[in-house]
Amino acid sequence: MLISIAFLLVFVTLLFGLALLFFPAPIFDWTMTIARRTSGLQLFIAEIDGHQIPYLRGGKGEPLLLLHGFAANKDNWTLIARYLTPHFDLIVPDIPGFGDSARKEDCGYGVDAQLSRLIALVDSLDLDKIHVGGNSMGGYFGSLLGERLGERVKTLWLVAPAGVESPQPSEMQRLVESGDNPLLVSTVADFERLVGLCFVNPPPTPPPFQRVLARRAIAEGAFNQRLFQDLLDDGVSLGDAQMSQRRVLIVWGTEDGILHHSSLEVFKRLYPSAEAILMNNIGHLPMVEKPLEAAQDYLRFQGKI
Repeated sequence: MLISIAFLLVFVTLLFGLALLFFPAPIFDWTMTIARRTSGLQLFIAEIDGHQIPYLRGGKGEPLLLLHGFAANKDNWTLIARYLTPHFDLIVPDIPGFGDSARKEDCGYGVDAQLSRLIALVDSLDLDKIHVGGNSMGGYFGSLLGERLGERVKTLWLVAPAGVESPQPSEMQRLVESGDNPLLVSTVADFERLVGLCFVNPPPTPPPFQRVLARRAIAEGAFNQRLFQDLLDDGVSLGDAQMSQRRVLIVWGTEDGILHHSSLEVFKRLYPSAEAILMNNIGHLPMVEKPLEAAQDYLRFQGKI
């Protein structure tokens, strides 16, 4: 019996290895589905402004809207979600134009248009008082949602947010100023460079999954260029009149290669009463690189632990 079980385990392992080698994309998607379920999330679809917007939802408690960054998607929050769903009702969308959401050549994707879609999503889910968290571009959008929704937004969680001029240039900023935007991926080498700018220690990822992610980033590169230009053409400055009174947690990694952590001081001036955390030896995506630590910081901020 023990020999039979051992043989079965070896056979299953070999079979999975072959499937991973020859069919990495469906295996990757299956793995992400399992990760979402483990974190207490389910996939839903909303119809907003002619766009199908997939979003993950799960958990119990007050609603927490989580927004990803540029060239990213909703699964940037999947690893950390398992620590948050016992305390919050998470709503995690693919922002239109990114991830698995619709991409429409005849639609605009500037800041105002994207904010209008996010507000429509919140309204369609009949959410009144919400917490908002966002990383990078998502943090920029989160700040602006706080202004536009006023008292409907109870707190903000800004993780390496975009939207201000950095006192010190990041490595990405220096590259963009030289005419080389690392967010716009067209080769495997571009993808690997972007990963290096985002992480100190990337999550362990099997090589076949790395190739899947690289191919998808390359496929999205051309449309991302259009999205980037739309955001530049329709930038909205962050005001401070309504922002200073809101409870805010700002988090940054010391080794962020995308947005330099010196911007933390700029956001502290926008939000004088904010709590600020600088995470040592962490890159641009603390919720991916150190999900437990990042979750604990947020739960302490919210008085949940």
